[in-house]
Amino acid sequence: MNPSGSAALLRAGPGDRRNDGGAVPAARHRRRQPGAAAGIGLWVFIGVASTLFALFLAAYVMRMDGADWSPIAMPWQLRLSTGLLLTGSLALQAAAAAARGARTAPARRLFLAGGAAALAFLASQLWAWQALQAIQVTLAGNPAASFFYLLTAMHGLHVAGGLAGWAWAARSASRGAPDEAWRLALCARYWHFLLAVWLLLFAALGWLTPAVVRYLCGTA
Repeated sequence: MNPSGSAALLRAGPGDRRNDGGAVPAARHRRRQPGAAAGIGLWVFIGVASTLFALFLAAYVMRMDGADWSPIAMPWQLRLSTGLLLTGSLALQAAAAAARGARTAPARRLFLAGGAAALAFLASQLWAWQALQAIQVTLAGNPAASFFYLLTAMHGLHVAGGLAGWAWAARSASRGAPDEAWRLALCARYWHFLLAVWLLLFAALGWLTPAVVRYLCGTA
C-alpha cells in the first residue's frame, strides 16, 4: 500500500471512512430518520396529557360521593361522536400506511378524510351540548353536569390542537414536502391517543355511577 495513502486513512475520522457496504456517517444517518425528535416530543406530550386526564377523572370519581350529585343521561350524539373519532383514527392510520408505501394519492385522500372526521366529531360534541342545554342541563347546579362539560371540553381542546397539527401536515404535503410519511404517522399516533382517552371518558361518563364506585372501592 502507498505509505501516503495509509497515513491519510489513519488520519481520517470514523465518519470519513467507507467500507465496501458504504458506511454512513452519524449525521447522515440522523437525516435519514426525519421526525425522530418530533416523535419523542409527541410521546412526552401524550404522557403529560394522560396524567392530566387521569387527575381529572380521579376528581370526578371522588366528587361522586357528594350528596348533591345527580347523574345525567348521556345524549345520543356521544355515540355518533365515538363513531366519528374511530373513523378518523382508522383513516389516519391507513393514510400513514399508504404514505410509507409511497402511495401518495390514496394517502392524501385518507388523510383529508381523517381531518374531516375530526371536524365532524367536534360538531357532534357541540350538538350534544345543545341537546343537554335544551333539557336544562347546565354547567352550574349539578356537579355531574359540570364534570361532563369540563371533561368533554378538555378533550375537545385536545382534538382542536390535533387539527392544528393535521393542518400543518396537510399544508406540507400539498407543497410536496419530502418524507411526508412521518408527519402522517405522528398524526395517526395522536389520534389513537385521542380515541383511547375518549373511550375512557365515554365509559366513565356513561356507566360509572356512585354505586359502582362504592362497590369498586369496597365501601358499599
